Amino acid sequence: MAKESMKAREVKRARMVARYAEKRKALKEAGDWGGLAKLPRNSSPVRLHNRCSITGRPKGYMREFGISRIQFREMASNGLIPGVRKASW
Repeated sequence: MAKESMKAREVKRARMVARYAEKRKALKEAGDWGGLAKLPRNSSPVRLHNRCSITGRPKGYMREFGISRIQFREMASNGLIPGVRKASW
């Protein structure tokens, strides 16, 4: 399980990206690279990293569900994810 500080940092970055999105878009269209450089580093969407919404695990993230592969397997086995069941042939 990830530290709470790591999860909080990602949430903070996501809020900052959303706050500066319009300003960043306008500066890019104008070609003002100096203005872009003056924005906070964490306002860039490239700095965001996908994390499991339950555990905060950074690796093995499944975009479609927003959780890690480990949590996905546990939840699917317990029948907590609608429409997902274990394949057998």
